[in-house]
Amino acid sequence: MKLLRAKNHRRMPWKNGAGVTTEIAVFPANAGLDDFGWRLSMATVPGDGPFSSFAGVDRTLAVLDGEGIVLSVEGLPEERLTKTSAPLAFAADKSTSAGLIAGPIIDLNAMTRRGLWTHRMERLVVQGTVAIGEDGGMAIVFCASGSAAISDGEESLALSRHDAAIVHTLPLEVRGKAELYIVRLEKTGLAGDLEPMTA
Repeated sequence: MKLLRAKNHRRMPWKNGAGVTTEIAVFPANAGLDDFGWRLSMATVPGDGPFSSFAGVDRTLAVLDGEGIVLSVEGLPEERLTKTSAPLAFAADKSTSAGLIAGPIIDLNAMTRRGLWTHRMERLVVQGTVAIGEDGGMAIVFCASGSAAISDGEESLALSRHDAAIVHTLPLEVRGKAELYIVRLEKTGLAGDLEPMTA
């Protein structure tokens, strides 16, 4: 397992220059916004407006802080997303815009390049001890709030707010009181070495 502390996440401009994103993890090494295989990031959305477009990329979004947004994706019904909503998956190359419900939000974004990787994101509220996932597979565990200890049976890591961990084997045991997001990653094409890189 690889621990990614919140204090080490990299801040950078949005692709469209309209805001700031915090990059949690990216693959491959030194990948930019136009050539990553997969990427996990947070973004502050300060006002209504369009999302950046990413050609050939699939995206999943969840609201971490704030009252939420109404998301308009080309070809889909409008979706109202709040902190308790299930993450929403959509194509990142479709025209997309967001309207704030009541003030700025912080969101969590998972993105994978179509034909190379796929991903699934789920929200998990932990109160005590739970198990995550089926055997096998790579995943990123992101702590949205609270704190938790995760164990793969061989080692354990402690996660606090906005920390993350990259794990290569499921299932995991999770103990604590926290809101987590689990992003499962699957290689589908010639995506190179599976070893994750972080900023």
